[in-house]
Parts: sequence; C-alpha cells; structure tokens
Amino acid sequence: MCELLALSSSRPARLSLSLRALASHGDMDGVAPDGWGVAFYAGHDVALFREPVPAAHSPLVQYLEDQGPRTQLAISHIRHATHGAVSLANTQPFVRELGGRSHVFAHNGHLPGIWDNPGFSLGTDRPVGETDSEQACCVLLGRMRGLWRDGMLPALSDRLALLEGFAAELCTMGPANFLYADGDVLFAHGHRRIQRATGKVEPPGLWMLQSLCADASTTAVQSESISVATTGQSLVLVASVPLTADAWQPLTSGQIVVVREGRVITPVA
Repeated sequence: MCELLALSSSRPARLSLSLRALASHGDMDGVAPDGWGVAFYAGHDVALFREPVPAAHSPLVQYLEDQGPRTQLAISHIRHATHGAVSLANTQPFVRELGGRSHVFAHNGHLPGIWDNPGFSLGTDRPVGETDSEQACCVLLGRMRGLWRDGMLPALSDRLALLEGFAAELCTMGPANFLYADGDVLFAHGHRRIQRATGKVEPPGLWMLQSLCADASTTAVQSESISVATTGQSLVLVASVPLTADAWQPLTSGQIVVVREGRVITPVA
C-alpha cells in the first residue's frame, strides 16, 4: 500500500521522518520497493526529493532523516505501484506551477477508470509519467486554472468548493485519498484504503493529529516513523495510519480537512 504523510506548522519545524519505518506500515519489509518522495515548502516554492528506488537502500533518505530542511508545510509519499513503471516520472509527490506558486499533489489509491472518464480528460496540464495519480493531478490543476487566472490568490471558499466536486467525482472511480497544497493551505481528503487488520478496502483512508501549543513550551511528537519538536507553535499531521501513540482522529469517507500554518480551518467561512 502507498503511504501518505503531511505536516503543517505555525513556524518552521524540522521534520525528521524515517521513510523506511513509514513504509513498513504498508509493506511488511519496510523497503518501499517502488519509490519515495518528499516535498518541503519554502515560501511559495518547494524543495522536492524523489527516487524510484527502495527507501531502505537510499543514501538520500538517510541524509533527509538527519538533515532535512526546516519547513512549515511538507508532503511525503511512499509508492507501491499499481499502474505505471517504476520510474522517476511515476514517483510522487507531483509538483506543478500555477499562479506563481508550486502546487503539490500526492494520492493513495487506484483509479482504473480515470483514462476513459470524459470528465477527467486532459487540458493544457499533461502528465510526464503514466500513473492514474498524475492524471488526477493534472485534471485538478486544469480545473483550478480558472480560479488562478489573474495570478492572485483565489478565495479559499472557491478553491474548496472546486476541490469538493473533484473529490466526489474521483471517489466514483476508486480509493481517493489525497493531499494537495497550493502554497497557502493544505487540503487532505480521506476516503478508503486496504485496512491492514482486515484486508478490506474501507474507511478510514487518512488520520489526523493536532498539537496546539498556546505558550513557549516545547512539545514533541515522536515515534520510530516521525519526530517533530515544536516550541511555542501549533502543528497538524495527516497520515495514512496513526504513526504515534497520540490521539489521532480518523477522517470520515469523503471528508476534506483544510489546514493553514498548523491549524485546522475547516469549515471555511
């Protein structure tokens, strides 16, 4: 199974994540055989690291675990291929420019009917690889272009409304858990996935953990998969499965959570 992880924080934080341990939640040997990727936001741009190799065999993974950049927003993806070759082009997250910002998209699931669905035909945005996930990414950005036409930040309510319609359509084709960021907010859509305990495809597809810090005290979120030290800040983590012993909350099927600078701002006014 693919694994998703996102961090949003009120101040730049050092996200120390073990991609090998993260991969083990979906793959018993924890090697993430089909690739891995992480996008770290810095303002409106991102530092993107991807490899179509097992995370357990990558010197770059070890470097990022120890020396990853400080960020307020990061999205990570561990790939277990269902469609498309094991290649860099098919490795998530996907990053595209829109409205002078880097937009990041990562998906967990299988959408076999997306190429034949007339509502998901391509416009000016085109995939580099062959995956259903990248097709979904390009269609989403194609729809978003109308909102970003003048280069100004669109109203969040308009962006969310468009995303809700997109997600609802995506769910008709298969499991559609995804993370999408536009340099302003993180959108997390939970649907359903293969549950390790039962082997059934059912909700939840994503889980969320909030850590709200009202003073200058230091709070640590830590496990074998992830470590985040927070000093006087708030943070939100979204992942395919709970990664710590903390009180993670499951997203209901079809639920979209909007996060800005470490705080959930759903519902949007």
